[in-house]
Parts: sequence; structure tokens; C-alpha cells
Amino acid sequence: MFVSTAFAQTAGAPASGGDMLVQFAPLILIFIVFYFLLIRPQQRKMKEHKTMLEAIRRGDRVITGGGIIGTVTKVGPDDELQVEIAEGIKVRCMRGTINMVLAKTEPAKGTATATTGTATATSEEGDASAAAPAVKTEEPKGLGKMFGRK
Repeated sequence: MFVSTAFAQTAGAPASGGDMLVQFAPLILIFIVFYFLLIRPQQRKMKEHKTMLEAIRRGDRVITGGGIIGTVTKVGPDDELQVEIAEGIKVRCMRGTINMVLAKTEPAKGTATATTGTATATSEEGDASAAAPAVKTEEPKGLGKMFGRK
């Protein structure tokens, strides 16, 4: 009457190594999938963002974290930038709040002055007839191209 069903079970042999591997195989596979689809691309994106922030210099057009578009007028110490958001209106912001660089300026070559982010195309007569923005577009690579990621 008070006999438990636990006594009816066998004493059982200790779990073998192969049996344990079969039990943990789905968890290991899930971790591998998460690593390649989520963790690794996020680390790469963070690394690219960090290098982009380190390469910001005066004259670059940027978008801040709040969505404000402006031109960097001064790169100060301690990761501080001065961004001109309208004519004569300058704000100070931290380098880490920059989300994207829209147009990069080219470095000054020799004694020439830095450009303002536009390249001028000249016709055969030598006049400046068309101006095109000097924005570098980088093609996505690998699986990112297939999924539409940059």
C-alpha cells in the first residue's frame, strides 16, 4: 500500500559519455548557430563603427544619434566634436553619439586645401559642368549581401 514506484525501477547504470553527448548535441548546435548568425556579425559591426568614429575629421557630414545632420567643424580632445547643424549654429557632441558618416572629405594633398565633400567633373572644354558627391559605397560581402546587410 505504501510502496513507492521508485523501488520498481532498476538501479540503473551510470550515463555513458556517448549518451551524454547526444543529450547536449542540440544545445551545442544552437549555440554554434547563434554565434555565426548573431554574435559574430554584431562584433564585426561594432568594430566597423569604432573605426568609423576614429576616422572622423573636420569637414565630414555626419548624422548624430538624435538624427541631426551636420558638418564637423572641430575635432577636440576627449572624444568631443563640434558639429555645425545650420549656418552659424554649432553644437558640441561626443564622438560616440555619431551614428553615420554621410560624406567624408579627402585629406589635403601637399599645399592644396581640403575639399568640401564634392568632386567636380570637368568636360573636355575644361568647365565644371556637373558635380557629384564623393561618397564611398562599399558592397556587402558574403552572406550579408544575400540578406541585404552592410
